[in-house]
Amino acid sequence: MLTFPNGKINLGLYITNRREDGYHDLETVFYPIALKDALEIVKGAEQTNLFVSGKAVAGSKEENIVWKAYELLRQQFPHKIPILDIYLNKGIPMGAGLGGGSADGAFMLKLLNDFCGLKLSQQQLAARALELGSDCPFFIYNTPQFATGRGEVMQPVAIDLSDYAIQLVCPAVHISTAKAFRMLSPKPASFDLKMLPTIAVKDWKHQVSNDFEEPIFNLHPALKDVKQQLYNQGALYASLSGSGSTIFGIFPKGQKAAIQTDFLFEEYIL
Repeated sequence: MLTFPNGKINLGLYITNRREDGYHDLETVFYPIALKDALEIVKGAEQTNLFVSGKAVAGSKEENIVWKAYELLRQQFPHKIPILDIYLNKGIPMGAGLGGGSADGAFMLKLLNDFCGLKLSQQQLAARALELGSDCPFFIYNTPQFATGRGEVMQPVAIDLSDYAIQLVCPAVHISTAKAFRMLSPKPASFDLKMLPTIAVKDWKHQVSNDFEEPIFNLHPALKDVKQQLYNQGALYASLSGSGSTIFGIFPKGQKAAIQTDFLFEEYIL
């Protein structure tokens, strides 16, 4: 059985509180995008294996979120989860703020649910996804969502960017999410993102921001320059996604920017 985990971008991101449990409260809109990995499971023979191809993935098999998702459900349903061969082909860059790892974990839960007939509801899958990571539950629903709490408290938001082009600029810069959080001083959100659908995309740049941009741009000024290039060449809205390092621009259909910078980067037009 085959599925295609997709990435996401953040439309606005505010870090509002540092919690006693070590996590942070945030407010953001998660928006799914068409940049995808491929994930396949087939019945195996003697032991479950994970085969990873495509873009590089750091860490051991046991550290891979797909493996963690398999182990999570295998422990809860030991008589229903068989020995498998798991194939993951990475197309979404790691450490880019696009949620590729979280998507893989959530899609693995959904894949096992269907393949093994576990009959778990979306809510039950989302609860298990939260055990894998804060933004994993979003990928269970995989529709535009206004998110609060750690990112797991969600409500649908009516945003449709299908009439626009989304340009992703993914630098060869890995930004540690933990380090990025340490550089922030939580504060109340400067804009109510539930209001985002009522504002024209061309006006978002005057209202919507990402709290990670200031500290990340201080560390990597070239990323700030990429964002400005997107605006200079016609982007209606441009932003860092998550804690980075991807910068995205939303353009009228058929338009994009020609980015010039000294660092290596990958580019995707969606």
